[in-house]
Amino acid sequence: MSTNVLQTEDGQTVKLAVRGDNHALATLLRDNYTVLYRYLLKITMNRSMAEDLAQETMLRAIERIRTFEQKSKFSTWLIAIATRLYMDEMRKKQRERKWQTQEQAMAALRFDAAMKQDDWPDALDALGALNYDIRVPILLKHYYGFDYEEIARWLGIPIGTVKSRLHNGLKQLRKELSDDEIKKDTAN
Repeated sequence: MSTNVLQTEDGQTVKLAVRGDNHALATLLRDNYTVLYRYLLKITMNRSMAEDLAQETMLRAIERIRTFEQKSKFSTWLIAIATRLYMDEMRKKQRERKWQTQEQAMAALRFDAAMKQDDWPDALDALGALNYDIRVPILLKHYYGFDYEEIARWLGIPIGTVKSRLHNGLKQLRKELSDDEIKKDTAN
């Protein structure tokens, strides 16, 4: 019997929280924090990250409580928010690792050039700073001489997108190279 009363009170608390009752919202967040934290601890396997994500989830819940449609339990809604935040965090970390790997590869190429006493053109630094989806079409078109149709087919994108990426990429390269020249002139 007490379980039914608790579910009714929980449903009433949720309704009050959605309507803007801060006390009801605080009660819901307090009552669901442990479940949320334990879930995050299991998926992250990292106490610090779980704590940070739990806090971020609570903030998102506070900001978006009026959007809660009550089609699921409040704890389920919190877990859905937490899962999205965790996935976003992991994608961000993956991008950071990819960027660090690219930076390390670029440094290795510079080192090899220095060891061979070759010049490392500023253009390669500028090219390396471009996102891969812009760098690839530039190299295929201007270094290897392939036409727009071939590049579009290989990359699986429309010809217009190839042209746009080439235009924007060359514009970025020009800006980067002119900025480097200005820096060199002011250093001397």
